Amino acid sequence: MLGRSHRAGGPKARLKEVIDRSRAVLGLPDNWRLGIVPASDTGAVEMALWSLLGARGVDVLAWESFSKDWATDVLKQLKLKDARVLEAPYGRLPDLKAVDWSHDVVFVWNGTTSGVRLPGADWIPAGREGLAICDATSAAFAMDLPYDKLDVVTWSWQKVLGGEAAHGMLALSPRAVARLESHTPAWPLPKIFRMTKGGKLNEGIFKGETINTPSMLCVEDALDGLRWAEGVGGLPGLVRRSEANLAAVAAWVERTPAVAFLAEDARTRSCTSICLKLVAPWFTALDAEGQAAAAKSLAGLLEKEGVALDIGAYRDAPPGLRIWGGATVETSDIEALLPWLHWALAQAEAQHASPKAAE
Repeated sequence: MLGRSHRAGGPKARLKEVIDRSRAVLGLPDNWRLGIVPASDTGAVEMALWSLLGARGVDVLAWESFSKDWATDVLKQLKLKDARVLEAPYGRLPDLKAVDWSHDVVFVWNGTTSGVRLPGADWIPAGREGLAICDATSAAFAMDLPYDKLDVVTWSWQKVLGGEAAHGMLALSPRAVARLESHTPAWPLPKIFRMTKGGKLNEGIFKGETINTPSMLCVEDALDGLRWAEGVGGLPGLVRRSEANLAAVAAWVERTPAVAFLAEDARTRSCTSICLKLVAPWFTALDAEGQAAAAKSLAGLLEKEGVALDIGAYRDAPPGLRIWGGATVETSDIEALLPWLHWALAQAEAQHASPKAAE
């Protein structure tokens, strides 16, 4: 397939197979559209924001870096007048009761860089007026998503499926499709954002006729991941695997006073992007620069030993560790990591503790 046009019958069938298998594993409702779109989850979210917003006011929930990016789009790029940002610091959720559902609402389901996820969908009314636009990139395939409470859901093949991130997935409810067909944005739309033709949804996008040229190698990899997902029990099996990873880390945190979850409420702890903060006295005694250096050296020690790669907290998050617990990760590997974390913490303390802290 790699040397053929993506518009040919065989490659197009492969693209549609990704859509069909994704729909089946995730339990997407039959009346939802699902398509492969350019530029990973970011492209899928941008398509939704630029194509759907502007018909009514907007609330954006921001509690980590990517949700703050969407707030920047709404306020500074689209420059929507009737827009609010409901913000919370790393480790917490915004006040969900303050959301105005006469507005469209933009939010992440799981804060990839904060390790804070939504505890459920009770805060979303079934009779909402606005659209619920959900970036689910590190939640899809590891968490149950309540499609009856959502209107737009996006993800990529990168996160829980462990594949390449060249392409995004965009799922639309009938309410979202109705908005696309009834609302014309006040701003120009680039070609890769356009989902309608002559005021009607371009159905081809949701049958494997991608807007741009996809990588068929990435497509084959995505199919391999989806077949694997089916083989481990589908969505329930994927959720169990990821939750088991969180449970293993939680048990270790419980007996390790030097670390704590960044997510303050246990109900909001992510089972994919598991974020930990350092709370040992020697660490909290350091100034901000010292804490950043200590956390960086901690991650560097683990990488040098070949134990864990890219385990440091996201650059905008508080210094600490971020352990990927998605469904492709074996719990036995998480358990093998934990003694190494003890070792690295001891090494970092010896290197960075002040004389007073060491005493």
